[in-house]
Amino acid sequence: MNRKFLARASAATLVLAVTAACSSGTPTSSTGAAASPGSSGGGKGYKLAFVQGVTGDAFYITMQCGVQAEAKAEGATVTTQGPQKFDPTLQTPILQSVVASKPDAILIAPTDVSSMQQPIAEAKAQGIKVVLVDTTVKDPSVAASSISSDNVGGGKAAFDAIKKLSPKGGKVLVIGNQPGISTTDARDKGFADAAKADSAFSYLGVQYAQNDPAKAASIVSAALQKNPDIVGIFASNLFSAEGTATGVRQAGKQDKVKIIGFDAGPDQVKALEEGTVQALIAQQPAKIGTDGVQQAIKAIKGEPTTASIKTGFTMITKDSLSGAGQSAVYKAGC
Repeated sequence: MNRKFLARASAATLVLAVTAACSSGTPTSSTGAAASPGSSGGGKGYKLAFVQGVTGDAFYITMQCGVQAEAKAEGATVTTQGPQKFDPTLQTPILQSVVASKPDAILIAPTDVSSMQQPIAEAKAQGIKVVLVDTTVKDPSVAASSISSDNVGGGKAAFDAIKKLSPKGGKVLVIGNQPGISTTDARDKGFADAAKADSAFSYLGVQYAQNDPAKAASIVSAALQKNPDIVGIFASNLFSAEGTATGVRQAGKQDKVKIIGFDAGPDQVKALEEGTVQALIAQQPAKIGTDGVQQAIKAIKGEPTTASIKTGFTMITKDSLSGAGQSAVYKAGC
């Protein structure tokens, strides 16, 4: 999952409960009003499929909640699947299986800007409408719409937060996911550009944890041994934030290193409450899901769609967590 400038996640009325952890390669849910296939009017009878970037991630679970609620409101059905890791080699066969089931539209969070281009193009070639949610591909024109957070702005917001907490400046580091993911690449760039433009700060670059909290913790531990005077770390996705907090804790640097995390899952919120993380940048995954369904149904009906939609974010601090920030926390289930 910009977030700093207090955009709120849209709330959807959720009617059905779903499994909190989505199993890979198999449909995790199917919701919507019963209707005859091919019927017209609203979304009655439309078959939608949501292909997550990774299963079991609170960000995508929250997005799934938005997808399901909006599909039900439109009278459509939706199934959800996702790979166990954020990996195009795992996501591609899932997408191919979904295409074989012949849905009217697919909402997908591509796991790589290059590798997922052709599989998505093949889905479109089958007459299936495609909507990109959260992440994108090199040529997003393959999709009817692309919906995501303003990730460059989110990265800049993270730097601004560290600057506020460490006004004298110092060394800063980014713990990212892996190259080739549009969202985290953009966040990393937003942070880097802002840090490089401020002479009070020394930008140490980005290191990649590949969605592995243990690896993130190891990277942070090694970085703090090499540069014990680091003042701030930006963890640009949920798993990176989790591991960064662990690494800082293990180094005993909780009072010296300021951590800004991206996303607001249960582990990130716990770290915020404990004071290990100073702020979280929460996206609006439910809003992304809701908008995705709306654009998919417009595409199915042949109505004009919006090529690119940017959603906002909320900066959550420990103080705001008990108030307005609570509504931005991600869900573990619908």
